[in-house]
Amino acid sequence: MFVTILACIFVFGVLISIHEFGHFITAKLTDMRVDEFAIGFGPEIWQKQKGETLYSLRLLPLGGYNRIAGMDPDDPPDLDRGFNSKSVWARMFVILAGSLMNLLLPVFIFFVLFIVSGVNLPVNEPVIGEVVPGYAAAATGMQKGDRILTINGRAVEDWTGVREQIAAAGTQPTQIVIERNGARQTLTMTPAVNPDTGRPFIGVVSSVKRVHLGPGQAAITSVRATGNILKSMYMALYQMVTGKTGAELAGPVGVAKMTGEMAHQGFSTLLQFMALLSLNLAVINLLPLPALDGGHFFILLGEAITGRKLGKKAMLNIQKAGVIMILTVTILATYMDFTR
Repeated sequence: MFVTILACIFVFGVLISIHEFGHFITAKLTDMRVDEFAIGFGPEIWQKQKGETLYSLRLLPLGGYNRIAGMDPDDPPDLDRGFNSKSVWARMFVILAGSLMNLLLPVFIFFVLFIVSGVNLPVNEPVIGEVVPGYAAAATGMQKGDRILTINGRAVEDWTGVREQIAAAGTQPTQIVIERNGARQTLTMTPAVNPDTGRPFIGVVSSVKRVHLGPGQAAITSVRATGNILKSMYMALYQMVTGKTGAELAGPVGVAKMTGEMAHQGFSTLLQFMALLSLNLAVINLLPLPALDGGHFFILLGEAITGRKLGKKAMLNIQKAGVIMILTVTILATYMDFTR
């Protein structure tokens, strides 16, 4: 329990701080007055006034905020150095900056991990690195470390050849000759269509080797890894919205539990989990929904297109609707955490 609490404080603290810092630094860069930069909600644990900004740390590490002059609907629209006194493009920049920081954090985390811990890269040899349960290879007794020699009588020299021959076999019975501990065996199996790729799949993955990357290659690979994860997240979100898959929500309790589990597996695993959470936070925040950064951005986009600001009453109603929606989803997700 103690490890879980420390891990949650660390992970949530970093994610919240980096997100709010994005809003903070861009507000400063666009000459907006930031009256308070706060990490957490509730009673103050620590605070310090520096210049025009009050920096505070609060009891509940469930979020944070920047109190930027002019963002409150009750503030006068022409407030000196206020949010609404700046151009719509400056306001868009500030609104998007928090999510942008959450997108950049995983790139930095992966960059460091790829240099320090290395990365598993596939080996282009016809040697099985993993057998996936539930597919033909597992059913016929294929094992990790087996070397594939031929598929339907055709020799394979590398893993590229394995993929090509499996694709050529389609979903017809396929004869595969393997070598295990110096002895040859012939296995017959029928590939199934992989639902993720739409291609024939027998349920084997190539072997990998751990490689420590240099700074240049680590930078490129970290950007690619982040992009691939983002693509998977948006595909999952699309499938959920279109009803192709069920919604699986994790509330604060569920996320805290997973954070503790990752912490027990090691600091590197915890950092990878933090990267995933950061991307999740960015994706969710960019949704065009009330009270989220994405919703605020689309309101500003409408202003940029029409040249008209949304009225005070409309803004208040949108904010209320957003708060109600977020509270409802949070309560529902927390309920699901306890019922799992």
